[in-house]
Amino acid sequence: MTTLDWHRERSDLSDVALLDNVQGNGGIDLRAVRLYRLGRVREQMRKRGVAALVISDPVNIRYATGARNMQIFCARNTPSRYLIVTEHRTILFEFTGCEHLARGLETIDEVRPSSTASFVAAGPSIVEREKAWVAEMVGILNELVGPGATVGMERMNAGVSIAMANAGVRIVDAQESIEMARAIKSCEELKCVVASLRATEIAVGKLREAIRPGLTENELWSVLHQSVIAQDADYVETRLLSAGGRTNPWFQETSNNVIGENQLIALDTDVVGCHGYYSDFSRTFHAGPGAPTEHQRTLYKLAHEQVHHNISVIKPGMTFREYSDQAWNIPEKYHVNRYYLSSHGCGMTGEYPYLYHHADYPASGYDGEIQPGMTLCVESYMGEDGGSEGVKLEQQLLVTETGTRLLSMFPFEEELLR
Repeated sequence: MTTLDWHRERSDLSDVALLDNVQGNGGIDLRAVRLYRLGRVREQMRKRGVAALVISDPVNIRYATGARNMQIFCARNTPSRYLIVTEHRTILFEFTGCEHLARGLETIDEVRPSSTASFVAAGPSIVEREKAWVAEMVGILNELVGPGATVGMERMNAGVSIAMANAGVRIVDAQESIEMARAIKSCEELKCVVASLRATEIAVGKLREAIRPGLTENELWSVLHQSVIAQDADYVETRLLSAGGRTNPWFQETSNNVIGENQLIALDTDVVGCHGYYSDFSRTFHAGPGAPTEHQRTLYKLAHEQVHHNISVIKPGMTFREYSDQAWNIPEKYHVNRYYLSSHGCGMTGEYPYLYHHADYPASGYDGEIQPGMTLCVESYMGEDGGSEGVKLEQQLLVTETGTRLLSMFPFEEELLR
């Protein structure tokens, strides 16, 4: 059978149907999820006059089609696989020998083997490989959308992008179309988000139960990793668990540091979980066996206050600037070590929009509108510059027609809120 239109001849026992069943979809109509997402991409392309997208980010390929394959490998080895999306056609160029993985996807019209235009694949023949890649791509695009059409491209190696431009292709960045598509979730898509969160909360519960002085950070973090993978997560995007003095400043990755008695342990989940959706909430725990200190409680209560104040001001129709103006003002002694964002979008990974602190808005902020269907993560990090410890808290929520609905349900630490 040729690859052309092969999906139309799939049986009820296609690879995708089996995968949907294995994932335990819990009543989620994954076909509707996939069709909604591809429709969103095409809608945003039309708004911007983009005739075709050439997508190389594996997360965005999965968003547009549902096709998953070696996500981290493919992110590191661009372009190992890539996708063309036009108004009426999609062609997935899949990693060699993997064409069967997308069998049954109603969002893909054709699968072809990819031609990896990278130095690793081509060696000294890289220039010739790039020219051949561009010649093939230009021929396909001319056939699908005609010469002179606007084409959105994601990251490729520099030689490919230069050669595409030299071939006369009118190139724009694909990011805007894709990010704006991803920003608004459907009801079925939200079920995927919630499924990912519930699985991650189970894992964080196991991690919390495993806390004891004498464990290394790596040993404790591995509890989370094992549990989410066992529940069909894809991977954990970061290694953000630290204890004691390594909680300040934030962003110190998990290590062989041994957790000491009565230290704080801070965690940001960053789990790409069930159905490929991001579960992103943060919690800080106390190692015991004694009670938290007053300083530890102060940090925790301030972070808790920041998160809940900022959730309370979020309203549909609010501009990003209005949110920034109304968001919680960080006390001066904690300002240097503040988290770099106040809130951010969340879907299959962290995404548009970024909402900045009031003090950072003039230099970094941009305006836009908070809309129903957005899922946002509200952030806080509280730790003095040069301080002994810090607290990281974060909640994930849905913007509704009338306000917000909390999605992350893992409890906060009562002993740190007293």
